[in-house]
Amino acid sequence: MSLYKLVVRPVLLQFDPESIHKFTFGFFKFFQKFKLIRAIVSAQFRIKHHSLERHLFGLNFPNPVGLAAGLDKNAEAFDFLGSMGFGFIEIGTVTPKAQAGNPLPRLFRFVNDKALVNRMGFNNEGVEEVVRRLRKKRTQVLIGGNIGKNKLTPNEDATSDYIKCFDALYPLVDYFVVNVSSPNTPNLRELQDKEPLTELLNQIMDLNRSKEKTKPVLLKIAPDVSESQLDDIIEIVQETKIDGIVATNTTISRDGLSYPDRKVKEIGAGGLSGQPLRERSTQVIRYIHKKSKGNIPIIGVGGILTKEDAIEKLNAGASLVQIYTGFIYEGPALVKAINKELIRK
Repeated sequence: MSLYKLVVRPVLLQFDPESIHKFTFGFFKFFQKFKLIRAIVSAQFRIKHHSLERHLFGLNFPNPVGLAAGLDKNAEAFDFLGSMGFGFIEIGTVTPKAQAGNPLPRLFRFVNDKALVNRMGFNNEGVEEVVRRLRKKRTQVLIGGNIGKNKLTPNEDATSDYIKCFDALYPLVDYFVVNVSSPNTPNLRELQDKEPLTELLNQIMDLNRSKEKTKPVLLKIAPDVSESQLDDIIEIVQETKIDGIVATNTTISRDGLSYPDRKVKEIGAGGLSGQPLRERSTQVIRYIHKKSKGNIPIIGVGGILTKEDAIEKLNAGASLVQIYTGFIYEGPALVKAINKELIRK
């Protein structure tokens, strides 16, 4: 058992999830300033091997294991996180204006199921603050920019928010993820419908093509979609010529939780991540891969708690994977374990 699981995790679990997250990120932010400390952490967790390298979207990923959006929302600790062995870090979701998000408490653990429920609501410090931090980047870690709309922006004006974020982040990130699938911003998932989604992606791609060099653009989708909706999404991706799909976001379903219904209902609304999401996320990946005949690159995310879970996603058709809840429960040793297993195979 790793030191993290033996000593660190039991201590972290004694505290409120969001409070301990802020404390931990304060630690990360402080220590990432020091090259020597980053090097020590990197020596412990980073694995380099030619078989791990992936060339995708015109980018060279040193390994296929990334950190999903949601953990480093404000681009505070990407350099330190990158030293933990990740092949890429996705920051955000970022909105044009800073917003507080939903009322506290809004992050909950289901420890027995290695799961989380969150209803954060795109809490972030706004794109200008994120840009300021990205300009101080100290390492070569690949950065994805996950972009969304402000809560008070009506859906008919949503495109403007995404365009503002794209324009501001364009010089500083390696790829973009358009997030229309969070369950925690009212009516956001309506943007997954065929007409508004096509319009949104076309406008982003028009702006992208107007730049000196296009950046990869991916779409993050919900797991709570039907096969007919997935068919529409595949068609939209092909029509708008975006670069791929991130599958999947958190789920509004509570299937797979072992806790009493009373406990689950007490916690209330929010997106469920972690182990209970694994199977559904893999199903979505497999469906997209098969239906598109492997022509749509996929970043697989959802319920990766072990090296076997990551291999399952890759075998289902994902080109890259991301972890979030798995990182919280298993620590950076999970990244190392996945990469070691990929080398072994």
